[in-house]
Amino acid sequence: MRKLRVVLCGVAGALAASGAVLVPLTQTATAAPAACSSGYVGLTYDDGPNAGNTNNLLNALRQNGLRATMFNTGQNAAANPGLVRAQVDAGMWVANHSYTHPHMLTLSSAQMSSELSRTQSAIQAGGGGTPVLFRPPYGETNATLQSAASALGMRTIIWDVDSQDWNGATTAQIAQRAGTLTNGQIILMHDQYATTVAAIPQIAADLRNRGLCAGMISPTTGRAVAPGGGANPTTPPPTGGSCTATYSEGQKWTDRFNGQVAVTGTNNWAVTVTFRSPQRVIATWNATVTWDAGGYVMTARPNGNGNTFGFTVQHGGNWTWPSLTCTAT
Repeated sequence: MRKLRVVLCGVAGALAASGAVLVPLTQTATAAPAACSSGYVGLTYDDGPNAGNTNNLLNALRQNGLRATMFNTGQNAAANPGLVRAQVDAGMWVANHSYTHPHMLTLSSAQMSSELSRTQSAIQAGGGGTPVLFRPPYGETNATLQSAASALGMRTIIWDVDSQDWNGATTAQIAQRAGTLTNGQIILMHDQYATTVAAIPQIAADLRNRGLCAGMISPTTGRAVAPGGGANPTTPPPTGGSCTATYSEGQKWTDRFNGQVAVTGTNNWAVTVTFRSPQRVIATWNATVTWDAGGYVMTARPNGNGNTFGFTVQHGGNWTWPSLTCTAT
Protein backbone atom coordinates (compact mmCIF):
# COMPACT_ATOMS: atom_id res chain seq x y z
CA MET A 1 0.00 0.00 0.00
CA ARG A 2 2.86 2.37 0.84
CA LYS A 3 4.49 1.71 -2.54
CA LEU A 4 1.19 2.47 -4.35
CA ARG A 5 0.88 5.80 -2.55
CA VAL A 6 4.41 6.76 -3.57
CA VAL A 7 3.69 5.91 -7.20
CA LEU A 8 0.46 7.91 -7.20
CA CYS A 9 2.12 10.89 -5.57
CA GLY A 10 4.85 10.71 -8.19
CA VAL A 11 2.30 10.71 -11.02
CA ALA A 12 0.44 13.62 -9.48
CA GLY A 13 3.66 15.57 -9.09
CA ALA A 14 4.63 14.94 -12.70
CA LEU A 15 1.24 16.05 -13.98
CA ALA A 16 1.31 19.16 -11.85
CA ALA A 17 4.77 20.03 -13.10
CA SER A 18 3.58 19.70 -16.69
CA GLY A 19 0.76 22.17 -16.08
CA ALA A 20 -2.03 19.58 -16.35
CA VAL A 21 -5.19 20.15 -14.32
CA LEU A 22 -6.24 17.38 -11.97
CA VAL A 23 -10.00 16.91 -11.51
CA PRO A 24 -11.00 14.91 -8.41
CA LEU A 25 -13.29 12.00 -9.22
CA THR A 26 -15.73 13.20 -6.58
CA GLN A 27 -16.52 16.28 -8.72
CA THR A 28 -17.80 14.29 -11.69
CA ALA A 29 -21.44 15.34 -12.28
CA THR A 30 -24.25 13.38 -13.88
CA ALA A 31 -25.86 15.39 -16.66
CA ALA A 32 -29.51 16.27 -16.15
CA PRO A 33 -31.96 15.36 -18.93
CA ALA A 34 -32.11 17.94 -21.69
CA ALA A 35 -35.18 20.17 -21.56
CA CYS A 36 -38.20 18.46 -23.17
CA SER A 37 -36.06 15.48 -24.24
CA SER A 38 -38.66 13.12 -22.77
CA GLY A 39 -41.62 14.93 -24.36
CA TYR A 40 -44.63 16.91 -23.19
CA VAL A 41 -47.46 16.49 -20.70
CA GLY A 42 -50.77 18.29 -20.36
CA LEU A 43 -51.50 20.12 -17.10
CA THR A 44 -55.24 20.86 -16.88
CA TYR A 45 -57.33 22.76 -14.34
CA ASP A 46 -61.12 22.44 -14.26
CA ASP A 47 -63.97 24.55 -12.84
CA GLY A 48 -62.49 28.04 -13.12
CA PRO A 49 -62.22 30.86 -13.19
CA ASN A 50 -62.79 31.56 -9.50
CA ALA A 51 -62.40 34.98 -7.91
CA GLY A 52 -60.83 33.48 -4.79
CA ASN A 53 -58.08 31.38 -6.37
CA THR A 54 -57.52 31.79 -10.12
CA ASN A 55 -54.96 34.58 -9.77
CA ASN A 56 -53.03 32.49 -7.22
CA LEU A 57 -53.03 29.58 -9.66
CA LEU A 58 -51.89 31.73 -12.60
CA ASN A 59 -49.13 33.35 -10.57
CA ALA A 60 -47.81 29.97 -9.41
CA LEU A 61 -47.82 28.60 -12.95
CA ARG A 62 -46.02 31.63 -14.38
CA GLN A 63 -43.45 31.73 -11.59
CA ASN A 64 -42.57 28.14 -12.35
CA GLY A 65 -42.51 28.58 -16.13
CA LEU A 66 -45.52 26.32 -16.77
CA ARG A 67 -48.46 26.61 -19.14
CA ALA A 68 -51.72 24.76 -18.72
CA THR A 69 -55.17 24.25 -20.21
CA MET A 70 -57.98 25.83 -18.20
CA PHE A 71 -61.31 24.00 -18.60
CA ASN A 72 -63.71 26.78 -17.60
CA THR A 73 -67.39 26.47 -16.78
CA GLY A 74 -69.53 28.96 -18.64
CA GLN A 75 -71.19 30.31 -15.52
CA ASN A 76 -67.83 31.09 -13.92
CA ALA A 77 -66.52 32.65 -17.14
CA ALA A 78 -69.62 34.85 -17.35
CA ALA A 79 -69.22 35.92 -13.71
CA ASN A 80 -65.47 36.57 -14.01
CA PRO A 81 -64.69 37.78 -17.55
CA GLY A 82 -61.56 39.59 -16.39
CA LEU A 83 -60.12 36.33 -15.13
CA VAL A 84 -60.73 34.67 -18.50
CA ARG A 85 -58.63 37.40 -20.07
CA ALA A 86 -56.04 36.95 -17.30
CA GLN A 87 -55.75 33.27 -18.19
CA VAL A 88 -55.00 34.14 -21.80
CA ASP A 89 -52.60 36.93 -20.86
CA ALA A 90 -50.72 34.48 -18.64
CA GLY A 91 -50.12 32.22 -21.64
CA MET A 92 -52.71 29.58 -20.73
CA TRP A 93 -55.14 27.86 -23.10
CA VAL A 94 -58.86 28.18 -22.40
CA ALA A 95 -61.28 25.30 -22.97
CA ASN A 96 -64.94 24.38 -22.43
CA HIS A 97 -66.20 22.49 -19.35
CA SER A 98 -70.00 22.99 -19.81
CA TYR A 99 -72.02 25.90 -18.45
CA THR A 100 -73.43 24.61 -15.14
CA HIS A 101 -71.32 21.45 -14.60
CA PRO A 102 -74.24 19.02 -14.74
CA HIS A 103 -74.24 15.26 -15.28
CA MET A 104 -74.42 15.74 -19.03
CA LEU A 105 -75.72 12.26 -19.84
CA THR A 106 -78.97 13.05 -18.03
CA LEU A 107 -79.69 15.86 -20.52
CA SER A 108 -81.38 15.82 -23.89
CA SER A 109 -79.36 16.42 -27.01
CA ALA A 110 -80.68 20.00 -27.20
CA GLN A 111 -79.77 20.65 -23.57
CA MET A 112 -76.27 19.30 -24.16
CA SER A 113 -75.80 21.66 -27.08
CA SER A 114 -77.08 24.57 -25.00
CA GLU A 115 -74.60 23.86 -22.20
CA LEU A 116 -71.73 23.85 -24.65
CA SER A 117 -72.76 26.77 -26.85
CA ARG A 118 -73.47 29.07 -23.90
CA THR A 119 -70.02 28.31 -22.53
CA GLN A 120 -68.43 29.11 -25.89
CA SER A 121 -70.20 32.48 -25.85
CA ALA A 122 -69.20 33.26 -22.25
CA ILE A 123 -65.53 32.47 -22.91
CA GLN A 124 -65.55 34.51 -26.12
CA ALA A 125 -67.11 37.45 -24.29
CA GLY A 126 -64.34 37.30 -21.69
CA GLY A 127 -61.61 37.46 -24.33
CA GLY A 128 -60.74 33.77 -24.20
CA GLY A 129 -61.20 33.04 -27.89
CA THR A 130 -63.23 30.11 -29.20
CA PRO A 131 -62.31 26.86 -27.42
CA VAL A 132 -61.71 23.78 -29.51
CA LEU A 133 -61.41 21.40 -26.55
CA PHE A 134 -64.23 20.17 -24.32
CA ARG A 135 -64.00 18.23 -21.09
CA PRO A 136 -67.27 16.70 -19.87
CA PRO A 137 -68.00 17.13 -16.16
CA TYR A 138 -67.08 14.02 -14.14
CA GLY A 139 -65.57 12.56 -17.30
CA GLU A 140 -69.01 11.29 -18.33
CA THR A 141 -69.46 11.12 -22.09
CA ASN A 142 -71.14 9.21 -24.89
CA ALA A 143 -71.53 9.44 -28.65
CA THR A 144 -74.37 11.98 -28.43
CA LEU A 145 -72.36 14.36 -26.25
CA GLN A 146 -69.26 13.99 -28.38
CA SER A 147 -71.33 14.74 -31.45
CA ALA A 148 -72.65 17.93 -29.81
CA ALA A 149 -69.09 19.00 -29.02
CA SER A 150 -67.90 18.16 -32.51
CA ALA A 151 -70.69 20.23 -34.04
CA LEU A 152 -69.20 23.25 -32.25
CA GLY A 153 -65.69 22.44 -33.45
CA MET A 154 -64.49 20.84 -30.21
CA ARG A 155 -62.68 17.61 -29.42
CA THR A 156 -63.65 15.81 -26.21
CA ILE A 157 -60.74 15.45 -23.77
CA ILE A 158 -60.67 13.26 -20.65
CA TRP A 159 -57.43 12.53 -18.71
CA ASP A 160 -54.80 9.86 -18.08
CA VAL A 161 -53.97 10.72 -14.46
CA ASP A 162 -56.41 11.91 -11.79
CA SER A 163 -54.69 14.07 -9.16
CA GLN A 164 -57.57 13.41 -6.73
CA ASP A 165 -57.35 17.02 -5.55
CA TRP A 166 -61.15 17.11 -5.63
CA ASN A 167 -61.15 14.16 -3.21
CA GLY A 168 -59.01 15.75 -0.51
CA ALA A 169 -55.57 14.75 -1.79
CA THR A 170 -52.69 16.51 -0.03
CA THR A 171 -50.17 18.66 -1.84
CA ALA A 172 -47.60 15.84 -1.63
CA GLN A 173 -50.11 13.34 -3.04
CA ILE A 174 -51.02 15.65 -5.94
CA ALA A 175 -47.34 16.11 -6.79
CA GLN A 176 -46.72 12.36 -6.51
CA ARG A 177 -49.52 11.58 -8.95
CA ALA A 178 -48.22 14.20 -11.37
CA GLY A 179 -44.89 12.39 -11.12
CA THR A 180 -46.40 9.40 -12.94
CA LEU A 181 -47.09 11.41 -16.13
CA THR A 182 -45.34 10.27 -19.29
CA ASN A 183 -45.04 11.79 -22.75
CA GLY A 184 -48.40 12.84 -24.21
CA GLN A 185 -50.40 12.20 -21.06
CA ILE A 186 -52.84 14.58 -19.37
CA ILE A 187 -53.50 15.14 -15.65
CA LEU A 188 -56.78 16.31 -14.10
CA MET A 189 -56.51 19.08 -11.51
CA HIS A 190 -58.84 21.86 -10.40
CA ASP A 191 -58.75 25.63 -10.18
CA GLN A 192 -60.15 26.10 -6.68
CA TYR A 193 -57.87 24.25 -4.26
CA ALA A 194 -54.94 25.76 -2.33
CA THR A 195 -53.33 22.31 -2.11
CA THR A 196 -53.28 22.15 -5.91
CA VAL A 197 -51.58 25.54 -6.21
CA ALA A 198 -49.03 24.55 -3.55
CA ALA A 199 -48.08 21.47 -5.58
CA ILE A 200 -47.00 23.47 -8.63
CA PRO A 201 -43.34 24.06 -7.65
CA GLN A 202 -42.92 20.35 -6.93
CA ILE A 203 -44.56 19.41 -10.23
CA ALA A 204 -42.33 21.84 -12.14
CA ALA A 205 -39.17 20.50 -10.50
CA ASP A 206 -40.14 16.89 -11.19
CA LEU A 207 -40.88 17.59 -14.86
CA ARG A 208 -37.50 19.29 -15.29
CA ASN A 209 -35.71 16.40 -13.61
CA ARG A 210 -37.37 13.95 -15.98
CA GLY A 211 -36.81 16.00 -19.15
CA LEU A 212 -40.53 16.72 -19.58
CA CYS A 213 -42.22 20.03 -20.40
CA ALA A 214 -45.76 21.30 -19.98
CA GLY A 215 -47.36 21.35 -23.41
CA MET A 216 -50.64 22.10 -25.10
CA ILE A 217 -53.32 19.53 -25.87
CA SER A 218 -53.64 18.88 -29.58
CA PRO A 219 -57.24 19.10 -30.85
CA THR A 220 -56.17 16.69 -33.58
CA THR A 221 -54.79 13.86 -31.45
CA GLY A 222 -56.07 14.70 -27.97
CA ARG A 223 -52.53 14.28 -26.62
CA ALA A 224 -50.07 16.72 -25.08
CA VAL A 225 -47.65 18.17 -27.63
CA ALA A 226 -45.15 21.03 -27.88
CA PRO A 227 -46.77 24.48 -27.67
CA GLY A 228 -47.48 25.61 -31.20
CA GLY A 229 -47.24 22.05 -32.49
CA GLY A 230 -50.26 21.49 -34.71
CA ALA A 231 -53.40 23.56 -34.41
CA ASN A 232 -53.69 25.97 -31.51
CA PRO A 233 -56.19 24.58 -28.96
CA THR A 234 -57.86 27.96 -28.65
CA THR A 235 -58.91 30.05 -31.62
CA PRO A 236 -57.73 33.58 -30.72
CA PRO A 237 -60.42 36.20 -30.12
CA PRO A 238 -61.17 38.44 -33.09
CA THR A 239 -59.04 41.57 -33.02
CA GLY A 240 -59.34 42.91 -36.54
CA GLY A 241 -56.49 40.71 -37.77
CA SER A 242 -54.23 37.81 -36.91
CA CYS A 243 -50.53 37.33 -36.36
CA THR A 244 -47.87 34.70 -35.98
CA ALA A 245 -44.78 34.94 -33.78
CA THR A 246 -41.79 32.78 -34.75
CA TYR A 247 -38.81 32.20 -32.46
CA SER A 248 -35.23 31.92 -33.74
CA GLU A 249 -32.23 30.87 -31.70
CA GLY A 250 -29.41 33.42 -31.51
CA GLN A 251 -25.93 33.44 -30.01
CA LYS A 252 -25.24 31.22 -27.02
CA TRP A 253 -22.72 31.55 -24.21
CA THR A 254 -22.08 29.41 -21.15
CA ASP A 255 -24.41 31.45 -18.95
CA ARG A 256 -26.89 33.03 -21.38
CA PHE A 257 -28.42 32.95 -24.84
CA ASN A 258 -30.04 35.32 -27.31
CA GLY A 259 -33.44 34.80 -28.88
CA GLN A 260 -35.24 36.61 -31.68
CA VAL A 261 -38.96 36.79 -32.46
CA ALA A 262 -40.35 37.71 -35.89
CA VAL A 263 -44.00 38.75 -36.14
CA THR A 264 -45.99 38.36 -39.35
CA GLY A 265 -49.60 39.14 -40.27
CA THR A 266 -49.89 42.61 -38.77
CA ASN A 267 -47.86 45.64 -37.74
CA ASN A 268 -49.90 46.07 -34.56
CA TRP A 269 -49.28 43.20 -32.18
CA ALA A 270 -48.71 42.04 -28.64
CA VAL A 271 -46.53 38.97 -28.14
CA THR A 272 -46.61 37.17 -24.81
CA VAL A 273 -43.25 35.47 -24.16
CA THR A 274 -43.22 32.92 -21.33
CA PHE A 275 -39.82 32.02 -19.90
CA ARG A 276 -38.92 29.08 -17.63
CA SER A 277 -37.66 29.20 -14.07
CA PRO A 278 -34.92 30.13 -13.17
CA GLN A 279 -34.36 32.08 -16.41
CA ARG A 280 -34.01 35.87 -16.27
CA VAL A 281 -34.07 38.35 -19.16
CA ILE A 282 -31.16 40.77 -18.86
CA ALA A 283 -31.63 42.73 -22.11
CA THR A 284 -34.28 43.39 -24.77
CA TRP A 285 -34.31 45.32 -28.03
CA ASN A 286 -36.69 46.58 -30.75
CA ALA A 287 -39.84 46.33 -28.61
CA THR A 288 -41.54 47.93 -25.64
CA VAL A 289 -41.90 45.30 -22.94
CA THR A 290 -43.86 44.87 -19.73
CA TRP A 291 -43.72 42.08 -17.16
CA ASP A 292 -46.09 40.11 -14.96
CA ALA A 293 -45.61 40.08 -11.20
CA GLY A 294 -43.72 36.78 -11.26
CA GLY A 295 -41.11 37.99 -13.74
CA TYR A 296 -41.46 35.10 -16.19
CA VAL A 297 -44.11 36.39 -18.60
CA MET A 298 -43.07 39.30 -20.83
CA THR A 299 -45.45 41.13 -23.16
CA ALA A 300 -43.73 42.81 -26.10
CA ARG A 301 -45.28 45.49 -28.31
CA PRO A 302 -43.89 47.39 -31.33
CA ASN A 303 -41.82 50.49 -30.59
CA GLY A 304 -41.27 51.73 -34.14
CA ASN A 305 -38.36 49.41 -34.94
CA GLY A 306 -40.23 46.93 -37.09
CA ASN A 307 -41.73 43.52 -36.41
CA THR A 308 -38.66 41.70 -35.13
CA PHE A 309 -37.45 41.95 -31.55
CA GLY A 310 -34.99 40.11 -29.35
CA PHE A 311 -33.75 39.46 -25.84
CA THR A 312 -30.87 37.98 -23.86
CA VAL A 313 -31.73 35.28 -21.32
CA GLN A 314 -29.56 34.37 -18.36
CA HIS A 315 -30.58 30.72 -18.33
CA GLY A 316 -29.54 29.52 -14.86
CA GLY A 317 -29.17 26.01 -16.23
CA ASN A 318 -32.48 25.91 -18.12
CA TRP A 319 -31.93 26.19 -21.89
CA THR A 320 -35.62 25.75 -22.79
CA TRP A 321 -36.83 28.14 -25.48
CA PRO A 322 -39.63 30.49 -24.41
CA SER A 323 -43.19 29.88 -25.59
CA LEU A 324 -44.99 32.55 -27.61
CA THR A 325 -48.54 33.80 -28.05
CA CYS A 326 -49.27 36.50 -30.64
CA THR A 327 -52.33 38.73 -30.59
CA ALA A 328 -53.19 41.34 -33.20
CA THR A 329 -54.13 44.64 -31.54
